Amino acid sequence: MEFKFGNGAIMLPPLHITIIAIIIIFFLVRWSKQLETRRFTVFIYFMMSTYITPIYSHSTKESDFQLWFPLGFMLVFFYLFRSERYHSSKMKASILGLCIALYQLILQYTG
Repeated sequence: MEFKFGNGAIMLPPLHITIIAIIIIFFLVRWSKQLETRRFTVFIYFMMSTYITPIYSHSTKESDFQLWFPLGFMLVFFYLFRSERYHSSKMKASILGLCIALYQLILQYTG
């Protein structure tokens, strides 16, 4: 979407991505209110869970192949699993981050 104002313009992502971003922010704020202290950690766990990285790469003359893996989610999951500060809101935020990581994986393989 593009909104023109005189000589300038504001460029926004497509409508479905904007709506998804608003829903994600709504859930993260709602889950952060469930924590008594350190409410910002929900956002940190979410952001860390969205990280993906290639773990295997193979190239030939015709093409390149990379195997991507949601490493951020795995690190956060094992940390929360072993931590004494476990809270269901943190796990919900990391699972939401996994959903975003899976979306990124789909974009990597189709794009």
